Amino acid sequence: MRRGEAPPRPKPDRDDAEGSAPIGRVIGRLFALIGGLRGATVRARLAISFVLTLLAKVLAVFSPLILADGINALSAGEGRGAFEVFIGLIGVWAALRFASTAGPQIRDAIFQPISEEAQRRAGARVFAHVHSLSVRFHQSKRTGSVYRTIERGVRAIDFLLRFLAFNIAPTVIELALAGAVLAWRYGPWFAVIAFATVGIYAWITFGITEWRLKYRRVMNEKDTEAAGRAVDSLLNYETVKSFAAEARETERFDAALASYARAAVRSNSSLALLNVVQTLVMNIGLAAMVAYAGWLASGGAIGVGDITAIMLIMLNLYAPLNILGFAYREIKQSAIDMEKMFALLDEQPDVADAPGAAPLRVIRGDVAFENVSFAHEGRDRGLLAVSFVAPAGQTTAVVGPSGAGKSTVLKLLLRFYDPVDGRVTIDGQDIRGVTQASLRASMGLVPQDVVLFNDTIRYNIAYGRPEATQLEIEEAAARAQLLAFIEGLPEGWDTRVGERGLKLSGGEKQRVGIARVILMNPRILILDEATSSLDSRTEADVQAALEEASKGRTTIVVAHRLSTIAHADQIIVLKDGAIAERGAPAALIARNGEYAELWRRHAEEPPESVAAE
Repeated sequence: MRRGEAPPRPKPDRDDAEGSAPIGRVIGRLFALIGGLRGATVRARLAISFVLTLLAKVLAVFSPLILADGINALSAGEGRGAFEVFIGLIGVWAALRFASTAGPQIRDAIFQPISEEAQRRAGARVFAHVHSLSVRFHQSKRTGSVYRTIERGVRAIDFLLRFLAFNIAPTVIELALAGAVLAWRYGPWFAVIAFATVGIYAWITFGITEWRLKYRRVMNEKDTEAAGRAVDSLLNYETVKSFAAEARETERFDAALASYARAAVRSNSSLALLNVVQTLVMNIGLAAMVAYAGWLASGGAIGVGDITAIMLIMLNLYAPLNILGFAYREIKQSAIDMEKMFALLDEQPDVADAPGAAPLRVIRGDVAFENVSFAHEGRDRGLLAVSFVAPAGQTTAVVGPSGAGKSTVLKLLLRFYDPVDGRVTIDGQDIRGVTQASLRASMGLVPQDVVLFNDTIRYNIAYGRPEATQLEIEEAAARAQLLAFIEGLPEGWDTRVGERGLKLSGGEKQRVGIARVILMNPRILILDEATSSLDSRTEADVQAALEEASKGRTTIVVAHRLSTIAHADQIIVLKDGAIAERGAPAALIARNGEYAELWRRHAEEPPESVAAE
């Protein structure tokens, strides 16, 4: 391992900031985040860890003096007596040296539970906060980048605490102690040489480290680009294969790696320069110290063993200085990483529970939109003064051309967004005045593309009610026409569905989503084009499961295929964000308006081929 570096940490995928927040502020926010490190056990561990660190530093400074006395006794005396004294002192020196080395290892073991607990608390709280942020935040951020921000911030906690508490501060103490011991035992000039060497070493290290940060910054940018290209390509492997673009993607990734390699060469070359200059300063200082000690020894002022002691004291002092450049850079970077994690915590959700929000009380399940207007960010059209009532226990379908605002209706009902004007109510309660958890617990959503967790079928069906019994899960699967399929699998309920459920067909995923909603037993059922991506045969099976799921529930359906809503109690026809028509299917067709036109277009579409699942 080269001087100035340490075991590799995860490569950051961001620009290093030009500076970092004050360490005191970062530490203050950290302790506020993790709720402090209170408790008698925690305080005892901290005290023992700090005492072991100081003890190791004291022993590292004083143990060479024991060796010096042994060598001096051996060189001054004659016979077995001198050798026996030498052996005895060597044993004491070896024991003290072992203690100075073992102390930090024991300290790390004692401190580790504190570090892990701090990381756990911080990681869990930031993770919970990110989940509480609104849909708008998640749509505008790359999921991988958000996770890396959390990961780096959490990892920085351990590094920052360890280096500040057990490296930087103890090294300063060791330097002061070594200078005092050298001045007391051998004269003030030894202390002057030691302080001058360390001062010049630190000044050069900090200067070169600041200079080479720009190379690290470029290297990190190139690393981010390469990682981004790799993840993007691997996530879209089906598209890559369907366009026979494997070679093209490999070339793009190789170009990104080449850019990273060039940046890494510049960064490592600057590190080599830092190492050479550090080595030069340390060896000049050591040579000056030994030369002066030799001059004193030649005049009989000190013994030969004292030269060895002086060398060992300086070498022990140089050991923590070897990673001073790395420590300086990484402490700054840790502060930056934690500041970026804190920036996530400072994000405020666009949609939040109102102060004193009460749980939603669903009595009947009547849903009403009252003059609701809304426009997505960056768009000039959305919903405009939309008003309708979805009566309890009935099916209300929302149809219209692409971009008419159909999915927006559902997102407002789920309170992923709040309307600009108007309000959405359930049984007369404005959903902005109830808790989001109780609101969504009363609804069951089957989206157009059911995305599953990379876990078992049992886990995915029970996701809405993890406390459900196996019998209840099986009943839900049966009602979703999925039980026979599951029982026919080699691993049955323990079958893993793959990332995003890719091991299942479209129809099977849809039925898992339906079974999940049935198990939840919500009062309000939301179907967002739940069959639009299925072939005709699969659609018929899924439609039967949806009709079973909607029995006795307030059901709101966004539909592309009009045949799936032929039995709806009412249909809301949207056009350009406003309601163009409403009524029963037969009445709307007889009116020969917008819905009739949509129906004619649907009837003119060529029959779909039945695809094998």
